[in-house]
Amino acid sequence: MAYLVPAQAGAQLLSLFVYGLVARWYVAPWLGSLKRPDALVALLWVHVFRYVALMTFSAQRDGFPISDGGVFDIVIGDVAGAVIALAAIMALRSRPRLGVALAWLLAAETIFDTLTNIRGGIREHLMGAASGATWLILAFYVPLIVVSVVLLVWQLYARRGEALYPVGRSDLRARQTATLTAS
Repeated sequence: MAYLVPAQAGAQLLSLFVYGLVARWYVAPWLGSLKRPDALVALLWVHVFRYVALMTFSAQRDGFPISDGGVFDIVIGDVAGAVIALAAIMALRSRPRLGVALAWLLAAETIFDTLTNIRGGIREHLMGAASGATWLILAFYVPLIVVSVVLLVWQLYARRGEALYPVGRSDLRARQTATLTAS
């Protein structure tokens, strides 16, 4: 069983490396081709599914050696992140400034949540204890969250001076609304 810790750590590090390459070679150029709100929305969708952390209750019942407090920290942090991400997406579609503020909130929440979960995992000696779906989430989804939050902060900061919608967008919305109400 001495191989479990290096296997989990190795899988997480390898996933971080691979996602980093994909982000650098493909995702970053693609994000640059999108309008600012669309680029943010694309990155926010990755976080909407963080409610997968609810399965930690089942993992604990099936033998994952995490305390009730540890489960609570993971679930609350990730479900909150999912809710903030979905709210940011919805806001970017109608109230873009609020959407940007929520995206910043998600970035801060995710960084705090990640650091809190790392500290809790170390305190409870959880590295290498995961199995099944928990192992897959830790090896593949958590590194994706980390890379996506780095990209999100980059997009929020680097494109902060960019208009949320090109000039004339409000005119287009007004025409679309008028067309819909006339129908």
